[in-house]
Amino acid sequence: MTEQQQSPEPDDADRARTALNQVRTEVAKSVVGQEAAVTGLIVALLTGGHVLLEGVPGVAKTLLVRSLAAALDVKTTRVQFTPDLMPGDITGSLIYNSDSNEFTFRPGPIFTNLMLADEINRTPPKTQSALLEAMEERHVTVDGKSRDLPAPFMVAATQNPVEYEGTYPLPEAQLDRFLLKVVLPLPSRDDEVKVLQRHAAGFNPRDLAGAGVRAVASPADIEIGRRQIQKVEVSTAIMTYVVDLAQATRNSPSLQLGVSPRGTTALLGAAKAWAWLNGRNFVTPDDIKALAPACWAHRLSLRPEAELEGVSVHSVLGSALNSVAVPR
Repeated sequence: MTEQQQSPEPDDADRARTALNQVRTEVAKSVVGQEAAVTGLIVALLTGGHVLLEGVPGVAKTLLVRSLAAALDVKTTRVQFTPDLMPGDITGSLIYNSDSNEFTFRPGPIFTNLMLADEINRTPPKTQSALLEAMEERHVTVDGKSRDLPAPFMVAATQNPVEYEGTYPLPEAQLDRFLLKVVLPLPSRDDEVKVLQRHAAGFNPRDLAGAGVRAVASPADIEIGRRQIQKVEVSTAIMTYVVDLAQATRNSPSLQLGVSPRGTTALLGAAKAWAWLNGRNFVTPDDIKALAPACWAHRLSLRPEAELEGVSVHSVLGSALNSVAVPR
């Protein structure tokens, strides 16, 4: 380890890291389990990315995002995506003011810090594209005028993995805009017992303050974390490892679409955030291997014949992780 790696971080950086790690404890007061989803959301906030949450109805996707916002002391909104939702319903629109005899801009729900886009695949591509453009550019354009979104800003979009009738699946180019795709599983037997015990004791999911969830981190802590992540060191060997993994997906006979360069940079950024949260200022191969499934699986597209044979993107990604030599 170099002398730079051994040098202590400023007190405010240590405080910010402690506060952001404490967020997981606060969210656990209202949401049982789903630690991976909470961690993924924090990593995305630190890297300026967005998260696609996939899970059947009733696994606490909305409660998870609301609890995270409460623990971070940031503003949150929820939009239920439907087939008749228009782009202006998200970005905002011009409203005629009869008093001033002119049009004024009414901001849409996207002007927030943490937006839950519920069932994003139930709205037409035009509205999906409006949201994804705002995610990428960090501003919206209405009537030719650009309006910046607040900072921090993150979208947590959800989709149901079992019901596809009447949906508009996100194409690969739009899926590639999400830093992570996190699957929220049904709770284990023990976790579901804990859920029932909490409800039997009077837990009200609409009253997070009553559940004891308190703000332990702030937007300032997120900004400090973002600056510290830029200082996390990545060796050439690690960067080569990431590229070799990406090349393995591109050369896989089971895939018609491998990981793009955006995917490699996304994984590297997520790994740096994960390393910093764990008290390190350098990335290890284990960081890459731990985050690759959530960061890359949704970016891979199987060939039709591979799907018929029962091959999954996770098995292909697992083969790549097992076949590519790990740097020492």
